[in-house]
Amino acid sequence: MLRSRRLLGGAARRLQQRRGLHRTVSRQDGELYNPKTVERTEDEVDVCIVGAGPAGLSAAIRIKQMERQKGKEVRVVVLEKGGEVGSHILSGCVLEPRALYELLGDPSTYESTYGSKAPLGQAATSSKMLYLTNKYALPIPHPPQMGNKGNYIISLSAFTRWLASVAEEHYGVEIYPGFSGAGLLFSQEPDAEDPWTKWSGKWGKDVTRINPTPATPSGHVNSVQGVSTNDVGISRTGHLKSNFEPGMAFKSKVTLLAEGAHGSLSKLVLQKYGLRNESEPQTYGFGLKEIWRIAPDDGSTNGGKYKPGEVVHTLGYPLDAQTYGGGWVYHMEGGLVSLGLVLGADWKNPYREPYRDFQKMKHHPYLRNLLSASDSFTPSRIAYGARVLTEGGLQSIPLLHFPGGAMIGCSAGFVNIAKIKGVHNAMKTGMLGGEGAFEALFPADGSEVDASKPADLSSYSEAFKHSWVYEDLNEVRNLRPSFATNMGIWGGVAYSGFDSLLLRGKGPWTFRHTTESERTKFTTSSPSFDSQHTEPASKHKPIDYPPYEPPLSTDLMTSIMLTGTGHVEDQVPHLRVANSADYAEEWYGEGAPPSLEGIAKRRREHVKQNVGEFAGLLGHACPAGVYEYVEDDGSKEGCNGKKLVINAQNCIHCKLCDLKVPSQDITWTVPEGGGGPKYTVT
Repeated sequence: MLRSRRLLGGAARRLQQRRGLHRTVSRQDGELYNPKTVERTEDEVDVCIVGAGPAGLSAAIRIKQMERQKGKEVRVVVLEKGGEVGSHILSGCVLEPRALYELLGDPSTYESTYGSKAPLGQAATSSKMLYLTNKYALPIPHPPQMGNKGNYIISLSAFTRWLASVAEEHYGVEIYPGFSGAGLLFSQEPDAEDPWTKWSGKWGKDVTRINPTPATPSGHVNSVQGVSTNDVGISRTGHLKSNFEPGMAFKSKVTLLAEGAHGSLSKLVLQKYGLRNESEPQTYGFGLKEIWRIAPDDGSTNGGKYKPGEVVHTLGYPLDAQTYGGGWVYHMEGGLVSLGLVLGADWKNPYREPYRDFQKMKHHPYLRNLLSASDSFTPSRIAYGARVLTEGGLQSIPLLHFPGGAMIGCSAGFVNIAKIKGVHNAMKTGMLGGEGAFEALFPADGSEVDASKPADLSSYSEAFKHSWVYEDLNEVRNLRPSFATNMGIWGGVAYSGFDSLLLRGKGPWTFRHTTESERTKFTTSSPSFDSQHTEPASKHKPIDYPPYEPPLSTDLMTSIMLTGTGHVEDQVPHLRVANSADYAEEWYGEGAPPSLEGIAKRRREHVKQNVGEFAGLLGHACPAGVYEYVEDDGSKEGCNGKKLVINAQNCIHCKLCDLKVPSQDITWTVPEGGGGPKYTVT
């Protein structure tokens, strides 16, 4: 582990001490928890960033660079829900280093400047695409955007830890692992212009290019004024325990949301400010990943199986022709390979089990040979994980700023799905957001900032329009939606080849994920676009998956053991049976938290719809065994002989449940600080 672990832990301990100074004296153990009545210790900062991933850390570093350049002083705090920076980071990952070079310069200088080399892993040496039939792996052309000359096959978890050490040790950023951004602080009165006031009609024309009905500004709105961290010491039943401690309230002039795909606070601002009013709905992919050791770490090739630097992408097996998705095999450094499967979260069959699809994929002769023992070496699996990722592309980018802050990185959705890469765009938009934050605090024209007005980061939205990130996404904007036509996967392959090779995004048309009349149903984060693609079980049959073949393919619980996942067991489940609007009302509205009877009613109605109509989709789809529909003996929360059991302690924070459940009544929230997976090499 890098030296940053000690420093990050020390920062967290100092904050924990400050947090422990305050406890609401009027509270009694056993009292029903109500987040709106909790008094929290306040800490004033200039910029509060939620999420210590590539985007959040790049923003923090860029702000501190400008601080030095301009001779100003800016306090930057980064809140990270993982117990350590990098422990919740999961990606393929082939890094396009363009943004890294812009941020920190030539990698050859990192050791002398920052005290250590960047963990850039293995330089990519070759790229190819295979179409997998049941028995064969057939080479097929790949889009030029998938070329990997100059890129690196890395562990994004390790890279993020290193980036955090640079931010903290060299630039003085305050990073607090284990402190989740649980809620937003809003002004008490409307004090800001609606963010659409100067952007109505412009975003849909100039950025998303879908030319929708222009957004209608609503006058003045409340601004974001900071972030509250999660309260701890609340029992599973929602009552205060003897160790209850309120979270911290970070009052910030600027708030940047860098939570990754489908973040809980990002969902809130998308809904509150209508930031998708001139965008298509976001559509997601769902990725599952394993790391295998297939050769000794000394670099020997294990009879030619290990090919350091080789990048392979696959289509076909194990997915059918109507399900969007594909696989990858990346030969990392030190005898490791990263392999995985991504499928579009808009799949129709509620019986589909992505985990079983992934295990089945390894039964293909191409992968079976790669992962099977030879005379000289026996491969072993060392890591597993899963995560949703954004696939909507340019058309789905929301307006990026809101009163008092902005969304950066995958919170907004900058993955280039043709390249199968997003880290470079996350880092660059983090840098642009950081520059926008600094300008909001210290205008470039030298004028004084009116402290009574919330920060305006519209300069960041403007900068995105003129950035290479926009060009990167514009070039491939039509590729993902081309797979959603009646022509299916092969129609998408044909069009994508034509567009990526010849047009390169210069065609005058822009494909849409929806029609205009349908689009307006999905301008908030709930209902999600992908959830509405799920069809009733009556239209489908259960999928006949092959039996597991350990150690090549294993049962789900064996894989979960590799994630190191852990949560405090006696806490309010962070997977709430509530739709987004109800959950927001509980936190920010006038109503009281739901009673135990109210919670039982929600669960009963969830079971009625999801088991009765959709075959208990979450029991099939969850990659961590969190959801079970078990026999019920007549409890208040059961229906038709079944009830829902949520094994929240297994959750690996993939967030698939939130966006895929047909009833849209599961809301993913942050657990008590530090809970979740403990990824290290992913």
